[in-house]
Amino acid sequence: MSELDDPVGSSLHGPHAALARRVGRTATYPADVATFCAVPADPAPQDWADLARLVGPGGLADLFTAPGTPPPDWTPEFAMPGRQLVAPVPTGDVDPRVVELGRDDDPAMLQLATATRPGPFFARTARLGTFLGVRDGGELLAMAGQRLHPGGWVEISAVCTAERARGQGLAAVLVAAQVARTAADGGRAFLHVVDTNAGARALYARLGFTQRRPVLFRGFRVPG
Repeated sequence: MSELDDPVGSSLHGPHAALARRVGRTATYPADVATFCAVPADPAPQDWADLARLVGPGGLADLFTAPGTPPPDWTPEFAMPGRQLVAPVPTGDVDPRVVELGRDDDPAMLQLATATRPGPFFARTARLGTFLGVRDGGELLAMAGQRLHPGGWVEISAVCTAERARGQGLAAVLVAAQVARTAADGGRAFLHVVDTNAGARALYARLGFTQRRPVLFRGFRVPG
């Protein structure tokens, strides 16, 4: 499970290499895909200078779970404790209401994510992996996507449900479908959850996810 210790770096230097923007030993995604940044486990002053060049003056360096400490003139934007959870082996059939979402669904996915705020989501975030959803007619009621791909692992993310459809168990249906989809593709699913999201933590516990390690999500503003 060592790839899960640095999921952003493992993704950017592996399955997501085609999306990576790089300077020196640092890397990040295009701004309309994700803000996550990868730095070495032992960052030197040059690495922080390279990341500043990559992100740009005043830009947000989302270090996700990277443990390195930026220079003192980088302004802390957030620090949120959370947990990294690993999915169980899938059982049962996928709910027939679940459909795979495509590029034509990008506007609906962005609209749903903007309304429900499941986490960072931008115009091209769905390029990170397969997104599944449940529709009611032409309306996207709920979705769950794939985000980081460290090695043979696939992170489930952007789990959200429109307000009018809550209480129907759609989040559980879609997370279970993503676990099954990942296993069918030869991988294993994991995810991250912030400690303050008690509802999500309870959901994942009911679905059989187990904690691998505590994490700390951190973001810093690069000096202008």
